[in-house]
Amino acid sequence: MEDNNQRILMGNEALGRGIVEAGVTLAASYPGTPASEILASVVAFAQETGAEVYAEWSVNEKVAFEVVLANSMCGRRSAVSMKQVGLNVASDPFMRAAYLGVKGGLVVIAADDPGPHSSQTEQDSRFFAMFAKVPVLDPSSPREAKDMVVQALELSERFELPVMVRPTTRVCHARQNVPCGTPLRLDRPAKFDKNPRRWCATPLFVLELHRGLNDKIEAIAGLPEFAPHLTAGDGSHSGACIIASGVASAHTADWLDELGLLGRVDFFQVTMPYPLHRDFIHTVQTRYDRVLVIEETYPVIELQLANPRVQGRTSGLVPRAGELTPDVIRPVLEKFLSLPPRVVPAPPGGGDRPTLCAGCAHRAAFYAIKTAFPAGIFPSDIGCYTLGLNLGAVDTCHCMGAGISQAAGFYRAYAAGGGEFPTIVATIGDSTFFHAGVPALVNAVFHKARFILVILDNATTAMTGHQPTPQVGLTATGEPGHPVFIPDLVRASGAGFIQEADPYDLPAFIDLLKSADAYSRSPEGGVAVLIAKHPCLLDKEARKSQPAYSMRVTEDCTGCRTCLDEFECPALSLDETDGRVVIDGGRCVGCGVCVHVCPEGAITAAQEGRP
Repeated sequence: MEDNNQRILMGNEALGRGIVEAGVTLAASYPGTPASEILASVVAFAQETGAEVYAEWSVNEKVAFEVVLANSMCGRRSAVSMKQVGLNVASDPFMRAAYLGVKGGLVVIAADDPGPHSSQTEQDSRFFAMFAKVPVLDPSSPREAKDMVVQALELSERFELPVMVRPTTRVCHARQNVPCGTPLRLDRPAKFDKNPRRWCATPLFVLELHRGLNDKIEAIAGLPEFAPHLTAGDGSHSGACIIASGVASAHTADWLDELGLLGRVDFFQVTMPYPLHRDFIHTVQTRYDRVLVIEETYPVIELQLANPRVQGRTSGLVPRAGELTPDVIRPVLEKFLSLPPRVVPAPPGGGDRPTLCAGCAHRAAFYAIKTAFPAGIFPSDIGCYTLGLNLGAVDTCHCMGAGISQAAGFYRAYAAGGGEFPTIVATIGDSTFFHAGVPALVNAVFHKARFILVILDNATTAMTGHQPTPQVGLTATGEPGHPVFIPDLVRASGAGFIQEADPYDLPAFIDLLKSADAYSRSPEGGVAVLIAKHPCLLDKEARKSQPAYSMRVTEDCTGCRTCLDEFECPALSLDETDGRVVIDGGRCVGCGVCVHVCPEGAITAAQEGRP
């Protein structure tokens, strides 16, 4: 491939391209929106260019970080990618890696989700980087994101520190013309230099390492190449400046241009929000009387400026929560620059709420759980199955793996009085079980908790793009790995009740749930585990592997809405003209589960191809 070949790439693809071009030899990740496509892009570009990059979907972000850290310790360039809440999982090795440092460049891509669009928080990873004393680069576009991967790796090797690149959802999923060059081929054989004083640093040596880390951050804060970029004003707004970073800086520049103010008021784009450039801080303190800072999501730049003249998140001029979309930024600029406000029509409301796909086996499992235990408590977890809350079968959703631990906690709360406890049914997906469910299950079994765990096994990481789980037996590159099976892990945890079943057989699954409840309440009982096994229907091969039924609603339908309100299949709707349910043949997959849901027996199924 020729250098500077322009290609239209999504932000995550640009990041993956940057990883390959920069000579990274090991990249690891755990899928999570908005970062999911980064590793897949690494695999695709490595195969396309012939670059030698080992890539893996690790079982969680902590493991991914530790794998790439060891590669870096051997002097080889490394990359790890995750979403912002994934950084929480990797926080332990991330924090310590700042102290101990690295050898080969290590870039940590933490994709933030202001809004949030698909996350349980809208936390700001730049704040985490500042907390850990790790430099962070903040791209405003896919092209900048690719360039910053290279910058991060070079800075990482220069100061022997991990360096974060922090794209946000709008950068990850935007598309832009991006120059693509030939991958760098670094001749670096693995060489691990043993140094227990550094790599095994005990508290005796940590203080020395901390002092060294402070010196590195102080030196980085003085690097001229990371000073904010100034678009100078013409003096008509003297004493005022606007500072922005990330995609918010791109939105701000666009508005200033449209308003005829770009080149009239001093405008700074901050590419390294931590550590903020030392001379820039001095410039802001001495040159400007009025300062506006526009950044997502926390006041990272504001805190480092420590200037009472700054307006932004802290002062409330910039909203303290939510995404800084162009429509949010414009009124902020209008107030700061004393411009007449623009009248904006209210956005239209309404729309359908998210729901599980037609034919999704999770829907059948949740319906069975709610039917079997209408007064139960239902802790759940992170994934598309969180939508079980629509079916009344999800009561809590906290973080990866928490559903199992919370089930144990609910049991302890009710059992403390020695009386009857409600049935507790925890649900967790197969990928999430590998990620964080195994330790929680071991803990619950060991401490003799009594609840039902339903592992929703659809043989993929469905919510984030169908990445394979360890049970599938395929690696990130599609090569065979050594499969690790969920039933084996459950048995090894010590659970005394383990059953696999297809939730499509609704009556049998309800009976199995009741048997599990009886076991959990028996003298020898404990955690009862059901593995609800049915492949995700977004996999075309899964559709082919199951019988398809021709579904019909008979005249016995009374319009009771049970199938609509309690089962919520998107293929079912109410015909307002006659008050009966109708089936959308374009959406229905012919799974036949709704036959068991209708209390009137008004839904029938005939296997296709048979009378």
